[in-house]
Amino acid sequence: MDEKNLGKHLQSARIEAGLTQQELCQKAGISYSTLAKIERGAIRAPSIFTIQRLAEVLNTSLDQIMGSFGPILQHKGRSKSGVAFVYFDINGCLVRFFHHAFTELAEETGKPADQIETTFWHYNDAVCRGEMPLDEFNRIMAEKFEHMVDWKAYYMRAVVPITEMHELVAWAAQHYKVGLLSNIMPGFITDMIASGLLPNIEYDTIIDSSEVRAIKPEPQIYQIAQDQSGVDASEILFIDDSRTNIMAASQLGWKVLWFDDFRPEESVARIRQALEPA
Repeated sequence: MDEKNLGKHLQSARIEAGLTQQELCQKAGISYSTLAKIERGAIRAPSIFTIQRLAEVLNTSLDQIMGSFGPILQHKGRSKSGVAFVYFDINGCLVRFFHHAFTELAEETGKPADQIETTFWHYNDAVCRGEMPLDEFNRIMAEKFEHMVDWKAYYMRAVVPITEMHELVAWAAQHYKVGLLSNIMPGFITDMIASGLLPNIEYDTIIDSSEVRAIKPEPQIYQIAQDQSGVDASEILFIDDSRTNIMAASQLGWKVLWFDDFRPEESVARIRQALEPA
């Protein structure tokens, strides 16, 4: 009984269904890196919820996918406060906010940083909602500031991990289902995980606004997140640095906690208290 045999079992089922890894990921709502790691046996204990989603897409039973490998799967529980799934925001929660990207571009162009930031926010929602391609955004910024712009590169140089939260995410993943829920531009999350800017764990689901074509605090993105969590609204804990975003989640029945990136230790202590295992 080992992870590599489970991966081979899953791979065979996928091939029999005539699906590529990318196609299966899109249908199941999981990241490509997670599926690739499961198939090659690189994840020590894949979540039973992830395997169940894959089985549903492959039109087979969980027992058939698991075979005799069920005991290696993680059965995660609930906290004393009733939390079964934890959603983490990214910007200002898992990484420091990207203000330095504006100042770097300002230094290179000689334009005021506040002018660059104003222009950025004018288009940001459209890009994060998947309505405007990132290449188009880069072209507009380049034209306005007469300077070649690769926004992902500026962003990746500007953000730094909030170490306390990375440690918390890794701990939470051992006890509960965890996911990311972020307003973010296309392709950023994959690169951030690969570069160590985000915790490199097996997320039960990732809600990328540019893929689901909705942004916080719009109700539809929370509904999508709840549907993919596989739990009731009252069993979800959402952590975000935006009070507007957590208020919207709270109105839908989610548990919420505001993260203060100026006092990360205090915020982490509150989160750990809310997640005390039963």
